[in-house]
Amino acid sequence: MRQQLLAKPVLYQVDLLIRGRQAHRAAEDRARRQNRETRQAHVEVRAGTLTLRPPWRADRDLPPVTVNVVMVSEPNPPAGEPPVEWMLLTTLPIDTIAQVRQVVEYYCVRWGIEVFFRTLKSGCRIERRRFEDVDRLLPCLAICLIVSWRTLFVCRMGRACPDLDCAAIFEPSEWKAVWMAVHRKKPPRKAPRLAAMVHLIASLGGYVERRDSEPGAQTIWIGLQRMYDLAWAWDSFGPGAKISGR
Repeated sequence: MRQQLLAKPVLYQVDLLIRGRQAHRAAEDRARRQNRETRQAHVEVRAGTLTLRPPWRADRDLPPVTVNVVMVSEPNPPAGEPPVEWMLLTTLPIDTIAQVRQVVEYYCVRWGIEVFFRTLKSGCRIERRRFEDVDRLLPCLAICLIVSWRTLFVCRMGRACPDLDCAAIFEPSEWKAVWMAVHRKKPPRKAPRLAAMVHLIASLGGYVERRDSEPGAQTIWIGLQRMYDLAWAWDSFGPGAKISGR
């Protein structure tokens, strides 16, 4: 398959951001788990439709399978760095350059998709919801999809727009209650920065502050659950609460 794709003409070239990583173990010998620096990779993109011959089986004949393949390869990697090379098998159409580009862009955001579904399955525990029929499952799934999106939205906005006023996302009772619960003192008059607020929420979910890390989805979704409880208490019993009496 690789030889067939390399014989295809280059459809276009593009620069991709290759994020760095750290090996989890010092004795790690797998190529895909080695240390890597964050860098820009200039890659070539090829595509083609190939037919895969089936394996032999004594009891039956398997039909051949036709697949669309997009190949992303780095012809000139930096010294000491392994070249980027992706073989993307897809059922999406690849008849035009725009369609091929879409396949590559989908793959570039694959990690965000993985984190989204992890939030949906582990955070919202959607797989543990047991309903008698699909008409009950679908509304629950729709709500959990919104919750998962909201969790990742908070996580990503805290990184992409750290200096944004946190009041753009959080209600006053939410950020004030979290501030008082974490700092044990009255909240400031002006809403803090969004990055600072996201870190405070993540600390409620077990995040430990470090210079070289940012809160992840898991600490965010746990912290948000506690934030909503604190905000409910703030609205019910806090300084601005309206208690009715006879």
